[in-house]
Amino acid sequence: MPKHNSRTTDADALDFHASGRPGKLEIKATKPLTTQRDLSLAYSPGVAVPCLEIAKNPAAAYDYTAKGNLVAVISNGTAVLGLGNLGALGSKPVMEGKAVLFKRFADVDGIDLEVDTENVDEFVNCVRFLGKSFGGINLEDIKAPECFIIEQRLQELLDIPVFHDDQHGTAIIAAAGLLSAIDITGKDLKKIKMVVNGAGSAGIACTELVKALGVPHENILLCDTKGVIYQGREEGMNQWKSAHAVPTDDRTLEDAMNSADVVFGLSVKGAFTNDMIKSMAPNPIIFAMANPDPEITPEDVAKVRDDAIIATGRSDYPNQVNNVLGFPYIFRGALDVRASSINMEMKVAAAKALAELAQEDVPDEVGKAYAGRQLKYGRDYIIPAPFDPRLVAVIPRAVAEAAMESGVAGKNIEDLDAYERELSARLDPAATTFMRIAQKVRSNPKRVVFAEGEEESAIRAAVTYYNAGYGTPLLVGREETIKNTMQRLGINGDFIEIHNASISEHRERYTDYVYNRLQRKGKLYRDCQRMVNQNRNIFASCLVTDGIADAMVTGLTRSFAVSLDDAMRAINCKPGKRAMGMSMMIINGKAIFVADTSVNEVPSSEQLADIAVQAASHVQAMGYEPRVAFLSFSNFGNPTRETTTRIRRAVSVLDTMNVSFEYEGEMQANLALDFELQQRLFPFSRLTGPANILIMPALHSANITTKLIQKAGGSTAVIGPMLVGLEKPVQIVPMGATVTDLVTMAALGAYESITNEMEEPFL
Repeated sequence: MPKHNSRTTDADALDFHASGRPGKLEIKATKPLTTQRDLSLAYSPGVAVPCLEIAKNPAAAYDYTAKGNLVAVISNGTAVLGLGNLGALGSKPVMEGKAVLFKRFADVDGIDLEVDTENVDEFVNCVRFLGKSFGGINLEDIKAPECFIIEQRLQELLDIPVFHDDQHGTAIIAAAGLLSAIDITGKDLKKIKMVVNGAGSAGIACTELVKALGVPHENILLCDTKGVIYQGREEGMNQWKSAHAVPTDDRTLEDAMNSADVVFGLSVKGAFTNDMIKSMAPNPIIFAMANPDPEITPEDVAKVRDDAIIATGRSDYPNQVNNVLGFPYIFRGALDVRASSINMEMKVAAAKALAELAQEDVPDEVGKAYAGRQLKYGRDYIIPAPFDPRLVAVIPRAVAEAAMESGVAGKNIEDLDAYERELSARLDPAATTFMRIAQKVRSNPKRVVFAEGEEESAIRAAVTYYNAGYGTPLLVGREETIKNTMQRLGINGDFIEIHNASISEHRERYTDYVYNRLQRKGKLYRDCQRMVNQNRNIFASCLVTDGIADAMVTGLTRSFAVSLDDAMRAINCKPGKRAMGMSMMIINGKAIFVADTSVNEVPSSEQLADIAVQAASHVQAMGYEPRVAFLSFSNFGNPTRETTTRIRRAVSVLDTMNVSFEYEGEMQANLALDFELQQRLFPFSRLTGPANILIMPALHSANITTKLIQKAGGSTAVIGPMLVGLEKPVQIVPMGATVTDLVTMAALGAYESITNEMEEPFL
């Protein structure tokens, strides 16, 4: 089994934490604080109003403050990672890191608090009296057994969730992996023999959770440094260990692991020997979760077993048991229903949701985050990867639903589907805009043809398109090739239509159609016959013009220009319109559209005006009120250059067209987007707000702008370019596009077909 070297040096780690602003956190205002009025509302005297409301009704704190999205990450540093007792201050980098993970993965605001005491009463009182500030408490890196006492007492004293992640986070992720491994090996959860080595906080929590999942009490042997915890043992016992004592003759870890189906290691490096692994039952499930070094390495297991499923706590091996898969999303769901606790039902729901997600097709973005590895459900992929973008929607929903059903929720979520879509939008700035489009398509599903149907990503996109409820996917290609790929991927594609041009019953009619279009453009009948039979873009375009498909997606294997030329051999532009590309940029949650980003190289004034009209129409159909700005390096003739005349004339052309949308120009980009500056410097501007459609002077500037912003990252996302102006919807993705890109463009094509005025087939 390959081991991927991704470890960093000590110098790397120190430089990361010290560079720029030291540490990993900062505080940002969520309201504007630029005017005297802003300050008076944010603080005195305006702040008195919400203070009085909260004093009358404490629940109003969730409405007027950040409490409902704020989690305290609290430690005394007595058990920091695998490093031992480093003290409160020594734990601060870890607690900051935890807060960063809360924000990155679930948009939860975490604040770290390091409590400088090892006295349980002092610690509990400190947290207790700070409790009103937060929506939840995440306890971290506190040694056992104090962690059990602290968590239990705080749960009793506070009306917000208190969650010791070292216990329950590890347990939830490990339980999810166990469910997957049980499914893959065909074992029975109620009949397995299981060993848990390590009777600290994580070991006890794992034992409790797997019992809640259905493993019988007597089937689990809990071990510590003194051996098996059996009924009647007195040495090294406490109340938490005693609860899991069972009648058994096994006394050592070696005894316990003989014929065991499953072993969870939450102990120390080297605790499992090769002989122990050899003695386990067929298809053993081995979770060696000690950090930073596991109880046994996957390489050592492979020396004695070739039938094992192995998980560790390490990111450089497959099947990492990583708490980041749990705590951000568990708190997200708990906060959103204002839960008073995180109970066993919520933990079970999180574990089951993770296991179910692992069985689904993995987005390309996840593979990119892991050095391009293709992840697929199986022995080396039983737990979702931490960078899976679906986690933020799936896990909080399951947790919130369980909280409501078990009676610990203070707020009810009526529409869980809408809640799941809102969760996706929290981290993906494009999701808010796309959510509306997706909902429209779901309510009116469409048939979309993926022209390059033999490509693996096209097949996976077709499955995702169908599973999203967007409609029926069609693939162009050879049925045997496509089905072989599906089988290799473990995909059941019975719902996918496969169209092979060379044997299609439509090929003769499509050849006649293409020949009628191209005979006066130098094409012979046999040329057109070859195009239909061999060019999948042309065949797919004919399927769309024939009404068999509502929209088409292509571009994986051919350039935009070639793909567009292929499509236009079978599909016309709309009367009086031209083909053009438009990209949507989501910047700080606001949509800005840029045109033309893909087709017209240096548009004339008349063409620029036409591009503006088409862009405005398309943007309006997507639910936005269009405000168009024609961009230049000059503002209203200052300075005047030959290159700006064409742009200024475009505005004059638009003046003669009696359009109903706002437009203005020529102007610089900063002016177009800064309405306050625009009003101050050019009060005659006809725009009533910042422009949301930017008409670029030429293709090169449009393309460079969108590609640069796309790669800049941050809080910006780019969708497109979307192809606009054809009579039937065609969308062309960049070569090498991800499955997500394909599905997004397919949904946009389906959406365009809904709004398209021409509904009759052309043939």
